[in-house]
Amino acid sequence: MVHQYKLGGYNIVLDSCSGGVHVVDEVAYDIITLYREKNREEIIAAMNEKYASYEDISKEDIEECYDQVTSLCESGKLFSPDTFEGMAGHLKEKTSGVIKALCLHVAHTCNLNCSYCFASQGKYHGDRAVMSFEVGKQALDFLVANSGTRRNLEVDFFGGEPLMNFDVVKQLVAYARAIEKEKGKNFRFTLTTNGMLVDDDVIDFANRECHNVVLSLDGRKEIHDRYRVDYAGRGSWEQIVPKFQKFVKERGGKGYYMRGTFTHANPDFLKDIQTMLDLGFTELSMEPVVCAPGDPSELTQEDLPIVLDQYEKLAELMLERDREGRPFTFYHYMIDLTGGPCIYKRISGCGSGTEYMAVTPWGDLYPCHQFVGEEKFKLGDIWNGVTNKPIQCDFANCNVYARPDCRDCWAKLYCSGGCAANAYHSTGSVTGVYKYGCELFRKRMECAIMVEIARTLSKNEQ
Repeated sequence: MVHQYKLGGYNIVLDSCSGGVHVVDEVAYDIITLYREKNREEIIAAMNEKYASYEDISKEDIEECYDQVTSLCESGKLFSPDTFEGMAGHLKEKTSGVIKALCLHVAHTCNLNCSYCFASQGKYHGDRAVMSFEVGKQALDFLVANSGTRRNLEVDFFGGEPLMNFDVVKQLVAYARAIEKEKGKNFRFTLTTNGMLVDDDVIDFANRECHNVVLSLDGRKEIHDRYRVDYAGRGSWEQIVPKFQKFVKERGGKGYYMRGTFTHANPDFLKDIQTMLDLGFTELSMEPVVCAPGDPSELTQEDLPIVLDQYEKLAELMLERDREGRPFTFYHYMIDLTGGPCIYKRISGCGSGTEYMAVTPWGDLYPCHQFVGEEKFKLGDIWNGVTNKPIQCDFANCNVYARPDCRDCWAKLYCSGGCAANAYHSTGSVTGVYKYGCELFRKRMECAIMVEIARTLSKNEQ
């Protein structure tokens, strides 16, 4: 499957199944557009007619270009067949029963009252609670016992607001470190926080123990304080920004992300990214809101062209800052065109419900944090393991080829079929597709590939 587009001054041709990315001139771009519809003589005649007035493009040039396109096809780099569908189930069977990551919901409570929160202000449609050390310890033991030969294990401390149960977080990390050597494992921890309870103790601990931290900031003060308020309705921007600046400065280059949410209130989210940059942050993520249909913060069809334009302008800003020697990272534009995800990941996606699970304060297992509180998706618990085999089977079968709407999409081996939770909440099925999200993903991918092309060509010119 071939996808062609023009962006950033480049004519870009993607061959989805081979992973080929081609930057071509106008003649080649036009030939590829017609290649599957017309024969050689018809294409060359059409090109001769179109480019007749171009003194620097001869009939021989066009014929040579056509032959080069044919050579790419014959070498499997253009219009390559999709040979992966038969692998989908088999590849997932290879990791069946092996868990590599847990999202520990150490606090189903929060000190902010964000109206767009998918987790109902941390309660997940249930009761407020915090995880005990005993439950957390059992969760870590469950992960080790079900991780097979995997050495690196991922654990995310999540909420609600996990720092409302910080003592248990510290105890769990100490326990994990105590058993690493004996079990032959390496725990990599991530802490996700709204920043309200960040202090020197938190900073020192996280910078020593956490492989990554995710810091919630929505950008501009007026945007952030519109939603991210405490229970008295007061905005949190002024309180958290200085803490985050100190946090990041003292991480000394260790991983972090400033994670923002954009909504109907700020489809022009590039202004929020610029605010983050002005504050000194360079590892950035801005996510489209996840909310119930009809929610005031929901992105609308009228917002869509604005958002798509913002992604293009973001790509331009990244390249401009590269040239100025002030680069920054945008999470959704991180792509490796030479050694990216293996075909298993490109088919199967995030592994929710199979390789990755969320654990509630009571020890219940769910496919991921976005399903927590929806009883029919409860998989089991950390003492008895997965007992709801039919639901896990649904997730085990949840690959890009299980989604009929993905079949003819050029981006399917980049998104792996997308987010199962977004699909379910949009369509009622984990094998559906969240079509609005698809529009955003395709544009992000186009922009990410263009940025990588520009960076690669710039390096080659140096």
